[in-house]
Amino acid sequence: MKTIKKDGTLKKIFCYIKKYNLFLVLSLVFAAISVALTLYVPILIGHAIDCIVGPDNVDFDRIISLFLQIITAVVITSVCQWLMNICNNKITYQVVNDIRKDAFRKIEILPLKYVDSHSQGEIVSQVISDVDQFADGLLMGFTQLFTGVVTILGTLIFMLSIQPKITFVVVVITPLSLFVAKYVAKNTYQMFRKQSETRAEQTAFIDEMLSNLKLVKAYGHEKENMEKFTEINHRLEKASLKATFFSSITNPSTRFVNNVVYAGVGLTGALAVIHTGMTVGQLSSFLNYANQYTKPFNEISGVLTELQNAFACAARIFHLIEEEPQTPEPENAVVLKNVKGEIALKNVNFSYIPDKKLIENLNLFIKPGQRVAIVGPTGCGKTTLINLLMRFYDVNSGSILVDEMDIKEITRHSLRKHYGMVLQETWLKSGTIRENIAFGKPDATEEEIIQAAKAVHAHGFIKRMPDGYNTFIREDGGSLSQGQKQLLCIARIMLCLPPMLILDEATSSIDTRTELKIQQAFAKLMEGRTSFIVAHRLSTIKEADMILVMKDGTIIEQGNHETLLKKNGFYANLYNSQFAK
Repeated sequence: MKTIKKDGTLKKIFCYIKKYNLFLVLSLVFAAISVALTLYVPILIGHAIDCIVGPDNVDFDRIISLFLQIITAVVITSVCQWLMNICNNKITYQVVNDIRKDAFRKIEILPLKYVDSHSQGEIVSQVISDVDQFADGLLMGFTQLFTGVVTILGTLIFMLSIQPKITFVVVVITPLSLFVAKYVAKNTYQMFRKQSETRAEQTAFIDEMLSNLKLVKAYGHEKENMEKFTEINHRLEKASLKATFFSSITNPSTRFVNNVVYAGVGLTGALAVIHTGMTVGQLSSFLNYANQYTKPFNEISGVLTELQNAFACAARIFHLIEEEPQTPEPENAVVLKNVKGEIALKNVNFSYIPDKKLIENLNLFIKPGQRVAIVGPTGCGKTTLINLLMRFYDVNSGSILVDEMDIKEITRHSLRKHYGMVLQETWLKSGTIRENIAFGKPDATEEEIIQAAKAVHAHGFIKRMPDGYNTFIREDGGSLSQGQKQLLCIARIMLCLPPMLILDEATSSIDTRTELKIQQAFAKLMEGRTSFIVAHRLSTIKEADMILVMKDGTIIEQGNHETLLKKNGFYANLYNSQFAK
């Protein structure tokens, strides 16, 4: 992970805040009014004290007037603080909303190689946990940092108006607390960053274990997983304890400095009352100001340590937002229409890892409506070829053409819209069965959805479910069998009827009897459509117009079933190994 400087992170945060300058200005105005009135109250209290100093020297009329002024100031202060908090909340959660939208938008345009090289749990942790932590720190910064700074400036002005010499003592000693806070903040940033990274690692591990819980139980891997979780949890505990410890010593340290200041003000103020004619009421006001002057230093030091956590989390989410997106589409990118289904691969070279070659100098021409089967051993490049056709990955060199147009010149959306893809791995979203079937065609009618389900022989089991097509299923199908989930995915394609098809082990999870029926439905569906069929069971591809035999990223044999058997080469050996007498 690349290092992100704190000042760079702060600049990015302000770029997001800039859009809400109106609320920022209002927040500052309300903070200034609130602080000014809060600081005005001690003067009123000091005057009230002076009204009762000495025997038979109580001015009740003056005291009542001052009391009413104090109540008015307190009420206005409360209203301003309430309005200030509304503005701060608005800024914070709008900024968080914008960051989350940018992060999610970036995830949608990230190249698949990024998603393949990062765990899902880590990405989820960045978008959810890190942004939440950032929001907490940002909100505290707005609510306490602004008022703290204004309070310090305001108290200085009021103290100078009462007694400049004692004010000088306060100003000289108090900044010691800032030096303490700065030292602690400098050390806590890296600790909070480590805490955030370890938390993401823990989230990723939990996500990985939950999504593969059946395998964990099947192989009795619970103990090993528990040991690994304990190890990560222990590292998170250590990182959290260090960060919390350093951040927690800030407040006591600054409080000690502030108490020294308060004691010094009390002593010098008492001497001033005796020798310089300073009134008791003024001393009371000054002590109030001294306390209010030092209090923000405690709050600011606490805010600074909390902001370190916020900055660490913000740096991680900005790292995601600033990742290189997929290759942008050209401005004049073509929207694919009226597709015939002619596909050509010219001198295609591709590899996932630069120094590990996979597909080299691949040339292929497929006529519209041809059924092309792709076979070969595991790792030969079958799925990679599908990824290139769908433009999930871009070729390193060479070109892929659809209807004589380079797919790099075609919008990704229109290209993928004209492909219907059924993978071995099923994917269903949380929602009703109807919504899952109509995923690629949301405006489909009830009759169209039912016809698609009947075509793949899914209608029967759907009608047996509690609410039929309105039955709600959880992510990834919940309690549905693997075969039922696969049928729903196939029904989704049957509904869309795209001009080109990709079937990657589409019937691998379905029983033989149902598979025969679906093969018939597929045969009807593939009529007049360019189709790519990836299969390990060679019995399912005997009717293909062209069979591509791949090995180590290269097409080593090409032809129909009968032609390849007569060659008595790699395909014949592969076929005979499955159907040996």
